[in-house]
Amino acid sequence: MQFHKQLLKDLSIPAIAAGFVAVLVSYSGPLAIFFQAAQSAEISNAMMTSWVWAISIGAAVSGILLSLWLKVPVVTAWSAPGTALLVTLFPGLSLNEAIGAYLTAAVIIFLIGVTGSFDRIIRMIPPGIASAMMAGILFQFGVGVFVSLESVPALAIGMIIAYLLFKRLTPRYSLVLLLIAGVTLAVLLESASLEGVSVQFADPQFIRPEWTWNATLSLAIPLVLVSLTGQFLPGMAILRTSGYSTPAKPIVIVASLTSFFTAFFGGITTVIAAITAAICTSKEAHEDPDKRYVAGVANGVFYLIGGIFAGTIVALFTSLPGEFVAVLAGLALIGAISSNISAFAAEKNHLEASVITFIATASGVSFLGLGSAFWGVVVGALAYNLLHRRFNSLNHKTQ
Repeated sequence: MQFHKQLLKDLSIPAIAAGFVAVLVSYSGPLAIFFQAAQSAEISNAMMTSWVWAISIGAAVSGILLSLWLKVPVVTAWSAPGTALLVTLFPGLSLNEAIGAYLTAAVIIFLIGVTGSFDRIIRMIPPGIASAMMAGILFQFGVGVFVSLESVPALAIGMIIAYLLFKRLTPRYSLVLLLIAGVTLAVLLESASLEGVSVQFADPQFIRPEWTWNATLSLAIPLVLVSLTGQFLPGMAILRTSGYSTPAKPIVIVASLTSFFTAFFGGITTVIAAITAAICTSKEAHEDPDKRYVAGVANGVFYLIGGIFAGTIVALFTSLPGEFVAVLAGLALIGAISSNISAFAAEKNHLEASVITFIATASGVSFLGLGSAFWGVVVGALAYNLLHRRFNSLNHKTQ
């Protein structure tokens, strides 16, 4: 009872608003990538509703639990870079194989969390290599924005201009406003109809997992890697820079356990958020850092609402042109593409190996049944060791 009284006492409009905006940003941008994955897998709207329910419930449960438990604004979400990776693997990978890979990834991340080896593993991966792989995965989504000019030039150009204007005038809400502008342009320019959009509740569907080496190496392992380096690492960094010394262990454990459950319904790995987390950890959420955890709780509650009405969200996206989703996803990822390119370019001591990783990953090549993300890391790691570690070792011996 005392616990609930404290929560009610700490409630504030700015914190609740921050949690709401963070969810809107996620549904405006990263969710578009999820719909691209669904289109690649050629799944039904009913199955897509289950997917949206799963990722929303995963983010809701883990975010509310961690924020209340740790008294820190822990914002969780689904793995955006992992979803981007998923798009490149469908339809060659079956849905059942993908679920098996989700479960494998959840178990691996859980073991990493339980053993407390998260920080040690991150130190083993050259930062430039990890950033280059992510940049390579996301790069093709940025290219998709301009490819869409061929089929829907007016819509694509209109959304690009809107993105630039909103980014200049109000960066924090640019993606939310872009979603609204994009829907409006799709209705006006492409005759999209929203008549089928109505209140529809979620109907979760159980999916039987199937384990294969191809799915494990092409999806599960890269999914673990991009989730750790692309979500948990920057997410924890945001908490640290915001003044929170929260250990990574409980966050990684709770997120992985949540991931294991939601995987059976199509939910990809639950992770700590990076971009949207900054909204809830800033002073705009609350002047007092000790009361910003309310923003994390509010974020989870709004995700819960989104999960319940997942059918409505799916109906909205499927009523719009497929190119709309491609343009929205590409524009939403420009910031992530820029930050990852900047990150690997800043690592001058192994820039060449990072560039090789980026090119191999961005190529989209599939060899021996394994995707480009896997080969990007393999080739990049090989280049890193041949060009730098061994060279430095020989240098050391000759001095």
